[in-house]
Amino acid sequence: MTRPEALARDPLAMTGVVITTASAVVFIALVIAMLAGMLDNPYAGLVVFIAIPAVFVVGLLLIPLAAWRQQRAQRRDPHAAAPAGWPVIDFRIASVRRTTLLIALLTAVNVVIILLAGYGGLHAMETPGFCGQACHTPMQPQFTALQNAAHGHIACVSCHIGAGAAGFVRAKLSGVHQLVSVAGNSYPRPIPPGARMAPGAQARTCVNCHQPARLVGDRINVIREYADDEKNSENITVLQMHVGASTASARAIHWHADPAVRVEYVSTDGEGQTIPYVKVTDAQGREKEFRAADTTDQSIAGGSRQTMDCIDCHNTTGHPIAQTAEQAVDRAIAVGMISRDLPFVRREGVRLMKASYPSHEAASTAIDQGLRGFYESRGADQHQVKRTVAALQDIYRHNVFPAMKVTWGTYPGNIGHVTSMGCFRCHDDSHEAKDGTKISGDCELCHTQIERP
Repeated sequence: MTRPEALARDPLAMTGVVITTASAVVFIALVIAMLAGMLDNPYAGLVVFIAIPAVFVVGLLLIPLAAWRQQRAQRRDPHAAAPAGWPVIDFRIASVRRTTLLIALLTAVNVVIILLAGYGGLHAMETPGFCGQACHTPMQPQFTALQNAAHGHIACVSCHIGAGAAGFVRAKLSGVHQLVSVAGNSYPRPIPPGARMAPGAQARTCVNCHQPARLVGDRINVIREYADDEKNSENITVLQMHVGASTASARAIHWHADPAVRVEYVSTDGEGQTIPYVKVTDAQGREKEFRAADTTDQSIAGGSRQTMDCIDCHNTTGHPIAQTAEQAVDRAIAVGMISRDLPFVRREGVRLMKASYPSHEAASTAIDQGLRGFYESRGADQHQVKRTVAALQDIYRHNVFPAMKVTWGTYPGNIGHVTSMGCFRCHDDSHEAKDGTKISGDCELCHTQIERP
């Protein structure tokens, strides 16, 4: 049997002791930090409760491994492996005191380094830069779109990991699969939309900042569109959006997210775009089921059942990519990035945006040459042409990604119903209940068009 004094001199055993001690100190310190509210991101649990304990166990296993190794050495050559006595530590000796002090200082420094590295690692892993650049290269379209979004300051993990231990484990298992795909260059192109995530993951996060049940009143939405004629003629549509939640007399857009109402649906396409079945439970607990025409029990059973939440409509809010080239160019003209004074600029801008290019670099060159060539013989203001070229290049870089096969409309947006089915996935006057009532397709449930004088 291995004697304790032999283990005390064994390098492998001493390594195990050091690793175990250091990881234990780090674990205790990080747990205290979590209890104090200093670590509030989902990756904290991964490091504190998985990574650090794993290191602790490895350190513990090194000690019996060293004992087994010494026992094997003793069986082979008992005399060569015979242990000497315990090492003598006499603090009356100056050299022993200096050595002990040095070891204590080095240990303290190592603990501080590990703590700082752990905290820094946690902070780095929750940044959009880590998700979009350092690790997840295929996420370039989503990362780029996030920079121009209202949620650009929010860490990716805040929305992309569901609440609780189950959401965390689900996200990490999905991450392992994604890591294998990235390592083997087998990831899909384009990356599937984020709406494929676990149901409710984003909604439980959305309500931390947003209050869907709050009555906010109506909002005015001004839509500016431009024609392909020489003057880039402007057409303005003004909509009064009924944003608020349900009231005593009417329903509005955020009725769907009212906590007092539960809307369940079945999607049969895996993307939430084809919805043949809807079940509504109102504030009084009354249930009503709606089915699209020719919907069978088999199709409902084979679909994906989900409870409606914020992301079912706001599915592109975090990573907004323009649905059409026309929409992107119109917005740029409306905010003054593209000059309306250039004749046919809307038509030419859309043409250049819709062309196929192998890369961003090729697109930038073609846009520059195409637009300058068009206005070369027309005496256009070269400053306006230069500014418009830069605007179109920027639009393309933020919406089209040839390497990932992402282009206009790759990720359908469910807000509205102009560029995709959106609201009409359910509000099509064909989803009918047994009593004959239907999910209304009346436009004024959500908005009223304001006629200008």
